[in-house]
Amino acid sequence: MDPSRNAAVGGNGTLVPQTNDSATSAAGADDSMQKLNQVSNSIQKTLGLIHQLYLTVSTFNAAFQMPLLQRINGLVVELDNMVKLAEKCNIQVPMEVVNLIDDGKNPDEFTKDVLNNCIAKNQITKGKTDAMKNFRKHLLEELEETFPAEVETFRESRAASAAGATLSICPFSSVTTFSKASHADEFSSHTLTHYLKF
Repeated sequence: MDPSRNAAVGGNGTLVPQTNDSATSAAGADDSMQKLNQVSNSIQKTLGLIHQLYLTVSTFNAAFQMPLLQRINGLVVELDNMVKLAEKCNIQVPMEVVNLIDDGKNPDEFTKDVLNNCIAKNQITKGKTDAMKNFRKHLLEELEETFPAEVETFRESRAASAAGATLSICPFSSVTTFSKASHADEFSSHTLTHYLKF
């Protein structure tokens, strides 16, 4: 039995063969790199044949008729070979890269732009996270001034939660109760826990 294949039980109890994904992807990567190298070698060979054809045509006389025909035939055969190799090579190239090449720009700029965009988005996300942390800290300070007993209860429950105890979170009904409450006494520590638990 092939060690790279496993069997799993299907929905009706039948055995379904599965391939080892890591072995398959590694073999696929090696195979696609080999095909890409073959295409690259074919391109280099075609460029060499075009150069030889250029030299033959630039110094053409009647004696070079047969070598010219042989080089043209060799170029046609190599172009056909290149097309066949390229059909086997399945490599995805982003359209942005192709457009950059069409515009005469370096495709490495695409990679640089993608990385710069990722860095910018990361900084924005970090800024939002820092703002939420600052908001939480400020909210806790303000609540401590207004509701010191509830904040103390909240801190005790957070400490118990960190120590491994479970903390029950209030249902949304208590949040609506707080928003409708007319007295500060109706503010519960469960509601405080709900607002500050993030």
